[in-house]
Amino acid sequence: MNTLAETAPVSTVVESPSAVSLSEIVAARLRINGSVARTPCGESAALSELTGARVFCKQEHLQRTGSFKERGARNALAQLSPEQARLGVIAASAGNHALGLAWHGRLLGVPVTVVMPRFAPLVKVARCRQFGATVVLHGDTFDEARCEAGRLAEERALTYVHPFDDPQVIAGQGTLAFEILEQVPDAEAILVPVGGGGLLAGMATVLRALKPDLEIIGVEPANAACFAAGLAAEAPVRVATRFTLADGLAVAEAGQHTLAIARPLVSRMVQVGEEALALAMLRLAELEKCIIEGAGAAGLAALLGGGLPELRGKRVVLLLTGGNIDPLAHSRVIERGLAADGRIYRFDALISDRPGGLAHLSGVLAEAGANVTEIVHNRTFAGPDLSRVHVLCTVETRDREHIAEVQQRLAQNGVELSRGERLRWG
Repeated sequence: MNTLAETAPVSTVVESPSAVSLSEIVAARLRINGSVARTPCGESAALSELTGARVFCKQEHLQRTGSFKERGARNALAQLSPEQARLGVIAASAGNHALGLAWHGRLLGVPVTVVMPRFAPLVKVARCRQFGATVVLHGDTFDEARCEAGRLAEERALTYVHPFDDPQVIAGQGTLAFEILEQVPDAEAILVPVGGGGLLAGMATVLRALKPDLEIIGVEPANAACFAAGLAAEAPVRVATRFTLADGLAVAEAGQHTLAIARPLVSRMVQVGEEALALAMLRLAELEKCIIEGAGAAGLAALLGGGLPELRGKRVVLLLTGGNIDPLAHSRVIERGLAADGRIYRFDALISDRPGGLAHLSGVLAEAGANVTEIVHNRTFAGPDLSRVHVLCTVETRDREHIAEVQQRLAQNGVELSRGERLRWG
């Protein structure tokens, strides 16, 4: 059966005068066919019920390296000259682009060097080395890593492969759109995670040409919202970035090519906060049994955040773009998500420091149906009354209404609360 890439009437489509054309993305798909997995894109009954939209999940985290970045990496590597392939390539990457280059460089026999910021997730560093790449850890930011990669490229005559603002990379990422149109031909909206914009630019080129009525929504973390700033200014704008769970989207400045391509094609941009990202990662783990990194959960975070009510009842595609997150980091995020969901509650109680005081507190919590997970006594800083002690208590609860019930039970039974919190992301 022919695919969209093989049957698209390229000659009749008006293509954007940009760095990447629809025909180039068609060629990229043919070029990487058989080397990059065609991932599933099934409807999620659980997420549809949760959000009110008909949600389809494109599972790019099932790629060999755990993210969609393989597409652009393979397309770029496959077009190297023999001399470039012999000398090798270099890239700056927080992880997934590096993994894609490392794996496909290994398959094609191309030496790969990747420069990562020192904070790069350990799992991504280890896997790059496992795939045979030379890993250089340099700087505290992506920009510092990029500068070092540029220096090494010139020094060693290596070909620099940009993680998002390279036309060949953009074309490779755009191949994802053909699969989605084949798997969900009646899709009405698509939520695309956005960092520097390579995925958005490539996919929007295909989607706007072949399905012009589809709503294309870019999603970026509020703590690194460079793409919306670039669209507003009609040029790359450097923004101050803060920590974000979506580390794969933590880019300070969007690309020249990606902005030029995406500006006339994208319907709108939305931003998501850290609490929404944590909740989305929790929901995907619970409901879809998927371990998804923050960047890959951005689309669901946007739906859960309540800022897209117009998508209720529509067929919406979420891109689960990657699953490369350190297990320890993921466990901490899940705890944060549970706290944001009202399912973990921590409070500071002042109780009697006599036999039976702690038993009384435990009894009240048991009657309220709250499961105690941790109790820490603090006698030293409990104040001048030596008959009482501070107890920092963490309990499991059902939801925020249950927290209110626990608070009411404690007050009714004479337990004085000095502080209560849900461990929310700031």
